[in-house]
Amino acid sequence: MKDKNLLDDIKTKSLNELTELANNIIEKLENEKDLEASINDYQELIKLNNLIEKKFQHTSKEISEETRSKINIILKKNEKKT
Repeated sequence: MKDKNLLDDIKTKSLNELTELANNIIEKLENEKDLEASINDYQELIKLNNLIEKKFQHTSKEISEETRSKINIILKKNEKKT
C-alpha cells in the first residue's frame, strides 16, 4: 500500500482537495451494500489517509519554520533598536 500506487497527479493536490476526495470515497462506501465489492475503495481510502497525514505534517512543519523565521527577524530588529 504505497502512495505511489495512487494516481500520479494526486501528490500535487492540496489538502483540501485530498480531503474532499476522501469524503467522496467515504460517502460511496456508506452507500455500498456489498462489502466485498468495496474492499478496493477501503484500501484506496487508507492510502489516501496516509497521504493526507504526510502532507499535513509537511505543511505544519513548513508553517512552523516560517513562523520561527519571522520571529527571529522581528527579534533581530528589536535588538538593533535597543
